[in-house]
Amino acid sequence: MKKFLVTAFLFTLATFAYAQGAPAPTKSLFEGQFLAHLSLAIAATGCGLAQGKAVVAACEGMARNPQAAGNIRTTMIIGLALIEALVIYVLVAAFAVK
Repeated sequence: MKKFLVTAFLFTLATFAYAQGAPAPTKSLFEGQFLAHLSLAIAATGCGLAQGKAVVAACEGMARNPQAAGNIRTTMIIGLALIEALVIYVLVAAFAVK
């Protein structure tokens, strides 16, 4: 327990000692363009997977019930548009960060 308290005290002291200087003007890796590109890549990957799953489910539903093909197709297109909107929102945010 004594070692822990000494370590915690030294860490606190070191934190206060190094906190006195002005912050460096360097950018972090997770600021700006890198984060925008990473979020766009994640959103596009998720969008592609979700759209693929939706199309597969719609095709399977149309194959099982051909009379409902029109309703299934309409619902699928609306769903695909909403899924694609996610990537568009992230793209707009990426442009706003740059």
